[in-house]
Formats: sequence, C-alpha cells, structure tokens
Amino acid sequence: MSTTDVQSGKSSVVEKYLLRDVIPADVDLELDHYPELLRHLLYHRGLKDAQAADYFLNPDYERDLHDPYLLPEMEKAVDRILAAIEKKEKIIIYSDYDTDGIPGGVLLHDFFKKIGYTNFLNYIPHRHEEGYGLHLEAVEELAKNGAKLLITLDCGITDVKEIEKASELGIDVIVTDHHEPGPVLPKAFAIVNPKVGDHSYPFKELCGCGVAFKLIQAIIKKNNFGIKEGIEKWFLDMVGIATLSDMVPLVGENRALAHFGLKVLRKTPRVGLVKLLGKLKINQRYITEDDIGFMISPRINAASRMDEPMQAFNLLATDDELQADALADHLNLINDQRKGYVASIVKEIKKNMEARQARGNIKKVIVMGDPKWRPALLGLAANNLVEEHGLPVFLWGREGGEFIKGSCRSPDGVNIMEIMEFARPSFVDFGGHHSSGGFTVSHEVIHLLEDALNNAYESFEKAPLVRAQICIDKKMLLDDVHWKTFDSIDKLAPFGVGNPKPIFLFENIEISNVKLFGKEANHLELSFQNSNAKVVKAIGFFTTDTSYGNRLEAGNKINLVASFEKSMFRNFPELRLRIIDVI
Repeated sequence: MSTTDVQSGKSSVVEKYLLRDVIPADVDLELDHYPELLRHLLYHRGLKDAQAADYFLNPDYERDLHDPYLLPEMEKAVDRILAAIEKKEKIIIYSDYDTDGIPGGVLLHDFFKKIGYTNFLNYIPHRHEEGYGLHLEAVEELAKNGAKLLITLDCGITDVKEIEKASELGIDVIVTDHHEPGPVLPKAFAIVNPKVGDHSYPFKELCGCGVAFKLIQAIIKKNNFGIKEGIEKWFLDMVGIATLSDMVPLVGENRALAHFGLKVLRKTPRVGLVKLLGKLKINQRYITEDDIGFMISPRINAASRMDEPMQAFNLLATDDELQADALADHLNLINDQRKGYVASIVKEIKKNMEARQARGNIKKVIVMGDPKWRPALLGLAANNLVEEHGLPVFLWGREGGEFIKGSCRSPDGVNIMEIMEFARPSFVDFGGHHSSGGFTVSHEVIHLLEDALNNAYESFEKAPLVRAQICIDKKMLLDDVHWKTFDSIDKLAPFGVGNPKPIFLFENIEISNVKLFGKEANHLELSFQNSNAKVVKAIGFFTTDTSYGNRLEAGNKINLVASFEKSMFRNFPELRLRIIDVI
C-alpha cells in the first residue's frame, strides 16, 4: 500500500505525515457493496477481500473467540482449579494493580461467587510498597493463612524465585499472564500464557484479563456448576475495560472481546460502574472506547497511584450501593489529586525548559528528574510534554528503594525501546512498548543519563531502520463533515492500538471563529463554515490558539489534520472534529 507526500503529491516519505493513496480498482470492485470512504479505510487496514472485511466489521462471538484449550497447559490449570474447589482449598487470586489486573481480579472473583465457591481471596500488591509482581513476603504470609493454590493474573511469568518459594511452602501456582517470558520460566504448576511455548492457539495478543476470561471459558466447558449457559458473557464488561486500556492490538480476538465488552458495558447492572458513570455524566447506553480510555481507566489506575488498588477493585466488585457511591466519589477525588500532582510536575518541568531555551540548551531528548517526584505518576507528565514538544521524554523520581525509577514516552515515529536499547549500559532494567516504557537506574549514574540518552538518540536516527510515520487516511472537504461520513468511520470502531482512528486532512480552510474554553481556558474550539454556511466545529483539549506556531485567528486559512467524533455532552449528539494538528 503506497502513500503520498502531503506537501508535494509524490509517493515519498515526509517528516511527519503521509497521505494514503487511492485503492486499486480490483479491490474497489471487490468491496463495492460498501460506501466509498469505508472501502478506502478497509483497504488501508489490510482488508482487501469481501470476507475479511465482513469478519472485521461484524464480530461474531462463536467464530472469533478461540477454543481456550488450545492455550498452553490450560487443561492442567483447569483440572487443578476443579480439584481445589472439590477439596475446598483456599485459592488466592493474585492480580496486578492496573486496569488490566484489577478487572481481571474482579472477573475471577465474580466467577467464584457465581458458582458458590467462597474459600478464595483477592490479593493485589501495593504499587509503592511492594511493586509489580509476586513478592516473597506476600507469598509467605499467604502460606501462613492456609493458601493451597495461587492464580496469578497479569503477572507471574518472570517471578521465578517467588514461585519456587511458594512451591516450597506447599502452594501450587498457576500463572496466567500475557507478558513476554524471561530467559528462565518459573516452575509453576501450570503456565497459561499465549506467548509461551509451542501451541496451536491462533492469537498471541490477549491482555491479562483476556487470558483470565479464557480460563473461565475453559472451566465452564469442563464443569458449568449448574450455572446458566452463556452467563460468562456478562463478565465481558471487565474484559472490555482491560482490553481497551492495556495497549493490546484491537484486531482478531481482541477486537471481538472489545466489541462485545462495550455491548455489555452499555447494559451492565454492575453497581460500581453505574455509580461511576453517573458521576462522570457518561450516558451508559452510549459508552465508547474513549470514555474507557480517558475517564474510566485513569480512575481505576488512580487507586494504586495515589492510594490502595483494592479501592478500585472494591468499586467494581461490590453489590452494595452505598459502598459503590462512596468509592466512586473517592476515586474521583484521588484522580483530581493525581491530576493536580501531575500538573505541578509539568509546571516545574516547563519552567526548567524555558530556562534551558533561554540558554540555548535544547537537546533532542528531554531528561529530567527529582527525588521528590512519584515514579508512578511520571508517565502522565511525560505524555503532556511529548504532546507539547514532540520529543522523547524521560522522567525519573525516587520513592524508597535502592534504585531510581522513571517513565518515558515518545512521539509517533520514534521507538522508545530502540533508544533505550542503544543506551542499555545506563539502565539496571527497562521495558515497555513502542511509544511508552519504564526504566530503573542506579543513583550512582543518574547524572550521566541525559548525555547517554541523547547519544543513543543520535544512534537511533542513524540506524537503517524503517521509521513509523503518521498516515493521513484521506483529504476531505468541510462539506464531508456529516453523520453519513461518521457512520462509515464508526463501523471500524472500537479504535485503539492496531486499529487507529482514521485521520483526515482539510486543506486551506478558513477559520470563522476561535474560542478558548474550560476553567483555565486551556481547551481550543475552532469554527469553520462549509459551502452551505453550516458551521463545522473542531475541538482540541489541552491546546490553545498558540499551540501550533503562529496565533490562530478568525480569517486565517489553515490545513487541519483531524479525526471525527460524536460528543454526547448533556446527552445531546453532536458531530465535530478533534484537532490533531495544524500544518
């Protein structure tokens, strides 16, 4: 699939944007029963024949969800759980503290509750006091309290020593995880992970909660405990939240899980979610992946970043309306505190950046830190800085422990993992994804980190690697901004990693009005008029009229890069554009 230079019209790479070309005539004919725009978008997502397009646009629960017993050691895991239930052994559900692990823990909690099994305990480690994964102290304490079976969720695949200790103490461990294994696998009773070993499971990109859902499917397949057939589908609200929050590609089985997860979320009676949605003024019937990513997920994560992860777990697991109401208020409160803390860090960094600019000391990688900063919140601050400066950002802090920890983020087209790989000697440890990661550094070399990362970035730029570019899907006119266009685009939802929202270019359009809104006037609304004098609005959050170079004013003609979105503010549907860039 070729792309075209936005500025020159030639088929070549430009620094920031590529414009996708028209689709070939044979593919256009193959997909001719779809609207023209949808054909174009399908083709550029690799969907070139009618069946592939139909499967993508119309997820099917039975067709798209694979046999759970194709996952490695699934049968062994199921048999051990069934034996524990029969013997009434104490089972521990040990999950991570993020928006994959917490919903996953709720998932297994709800399943055991549904089948009437009560001898189980949910355990979520404290982010700041214990950190990620299994811990020897926790394992020892759980053994003292009679645990016989421990099921990890979204963790465990690298916890070799801890699982060995559990075995010594008489606890069998079933690892359910989706992370890449280390060089040595733990000697667990069973490991259920699509990224481990030779197996015939057709999809490797499930999130941790997705793996837990497959475990439940497998248990029910062998013993349904007399519960109503298909009841596990009601657990898909948790799978939907996790899949849409955890940076897994929204293709294949994940697309189906996210699709049906949203369907369940729109009608779930789960009291904690209903209370939280009400306080956030989100209409449950119209909940979208954006509501999950920007509203729900940050509040679940705020529990572990600012307080106790069990606060978020209890919100999602409780049947008590009063408790749910109080917990929803609490998560909103600590999320506001989180935002305030992050804002203070960003303000401090911006002041530092201004001083550097005044000295002419601007480097290609932003590296800053302070022992007082909380590492758990630095990824959020780094996101803000990447959006403003378009540079890779590494921030570090220290909160107890021997080492300094930090988070890093990068703009589109820059692989943060490659940069860290070039600077590997500077780190005790690091990991992450293409555009985000975390790292650990010894305090003895932290003063060398900025130079090391800037040198690494130079090596990254020189390396003969293919750089990811942002692709504009199509040029459009303001006259194209209507509900029929939105309906074609929306057929591709839910959007996320592996299935990004389509991006469009509106060339040489005249601004009719500029408005800043919000308590701090830090959001931007641009208005335009189409050929029929109908107003088209474009919104940019946490951006102003000076964020794109010269001040934007009424009468200016601009090239706007934007996506479509439906706002349901005050339950009234409004079609608008979301500003991505002005070029």
